Amino acid sequence: MSPSEKDRPPRATSANPLRTAAAPVSLKTVAEQLGLSVATVSRVLSAAPAARSIPKSTQDRIFAAAAELQYRPNLVARSLRSQRSLTVGVIVPEVSEGYATLVLSGIEQRLMSAGFFYFLVSHHHRPEMIEQCQQMLLARAVEGLIAIDTPLTHRAPVPTVTVSGHHEPDGVTNIVLDHGRAAELAITHLIELGHKSIAFIKGQAFSSDTEDRWRAIKQAMAAHDLRIAPALVARLEGLEPTHDPGYIATKKLLASTTRFTALFAFNDTSAIGAIRALREKGLRVPQDVSVVGFDDVQSAAYQNPALTTVRQPLRTMGILAAEQLLEQIGSTTNLTVQQITVAPELVVRESTAKRTT
Repeated sequence: MSPSEKDRPPRATSANPLRTAAAPVSLKTVAEQLGLSVATVSRVLSAAPAARSIPKSTQDRIFAAAAELQYRPNLVARSLRSQRSLTVGVIVPEVSEGYATLVLSGIEQRLMSAGFFYFLVSHHHRPEMIEQCQQMLLARAVEGLIAIDTPLTHRAPVPTVTVSGHHEPDGVTNIVLDHGRAAELAITHLIELGHKSIAFIKGQAFSSDTEDRWRAIKQAMAAHDLRIAPALVARLEGLEPTHDPGYIATKKLLASTTRFTALFAFNDTSAIGAIRALREKGLRVPQDVSVVGFDDVQSAAYQNPALTTVRQPLRTMGILAAEQLLEQIGSTTNLTVQQITVAPELVVRESTAKRTT
């Protein structure tokens, strides 16, 4: 072999089918392989709303062919051709383990399957920052907004969806939990275990869910002819998404002379803090006090004891929010669904038990 031949790069042959970066697989190649139109393949691979009318068997063939041919969409080229940013903005109070993170996982899954990316901003419960966050995202040409547990005072000039917003302007779709059903599940569970003296930890005033959930709890207690003792109601204070607010709220409940055998916390994070406060007082969970959380965050099942909780389908709520936004972005009409209500589920674990005293 001559030196020039030795230095020459390998060639693509039938025995050595090298794929180079200069010749990526195109949509047209995938379509020709399947005998379908480029438009059909594009709709399926970009998860466009119009793809719903395409038979599942056809969609499965397209995905299989795209995987076999190692097709990768050129998102930059698509954006330049369509003069669209293919991005949305997501606004959250903060990024922490728990509620917002699980909702975000659903949003991310659905957006990425449609070839969209997102900018994430946090307002840390500062009202003036909510407006600034919207303006910052709009300045970056986002095609839509998703706000999680964030009150909006007016509609943005782009499609907007909220998760647990409750009081949205017209034209904004809200994904919300059925709080009436959630409260009924938790209260009925505790009553069936023999608990009548139940303490409650309310959410912070800034949380979108606080008032709706508290109203539902009062209705559920009244439906069972049970009275809520004012001394057995504590509110979470502070902005930090840690276990400390639940710990402090429970210390206040324990300082009361009114005894309780069960506690229903605003969320799992506060329930975990509550269990620590109860233990420091010498009380056992669930033998002395049963504890119910809310949300079913990923760590709830791994607490000691494993936490009984009302599960919000947070990931599903994120997927629904992204789907609604993508439909609105791709729609030629201004018609929007005002509210989508999802169902809760009671997950019984080890932190609740029959009353023994």
